Amino acid sequence: MTRFKLLPPAPETVDGVSEAQRAVPLVPGTEDDCCARLVRRLDLPSRDVARTWLTFLRALELAAERESGFVRLPREPTPDYLRAAFLGGVYGAREIHDALGPTPVDPDTVFERFEAQIPEWERYKDPARWRDTWRERVGHLLDWLVLLDLAARENGGYVAAEPTDDSAGNGD
Repeated sequence: MTRFKLLPPAPETVDGVSEAQRAVPLVPGTEDDCCARLVRRLDLPSRDVARTWLTFLRALELAAERESGFVRLPREPTPDYLRAAFLGGVYGAREIHDALGPTPVDPDTVFERFEAQIPEWERYKDPARWRDTWRERVGHLLDWLVLLDLAARENGGYVAAEPTDDSAGNGD
């Protein structure tokens, strides 16, 4: 399975994923058309943010790229589905989750634990800023893990969490 790197900041609730999925057309559309719909329907600040959402929805297998364009897939983004799709389809999600345990870990320590798994070419692509880029990504990954009840914030850090049945979305 292909894993995608790009992910947007986590929304307030898991319903934000459903809203984004509904913004992708059922009839295939070009990337430009899909991004314009996402910007308009989600009130996103730019086409780049919309493109990130579109990539993220592909990672979750809630949207797909076909020869004729991008299309919404008929999958229900239930909390259980989203947890599995997130860990399986987003690069770093499983690794960041595995870096957490019962003792709170601050984001810098999580980054340090993950740093060796950042592809070498990413370091060469932007030698001056790759750490900043990936620290931001790790922060987004942690926020998504919390949103999906796979982690919890505790004492200034993050701990692994066991989701309760169909519990994603509270973000606490």
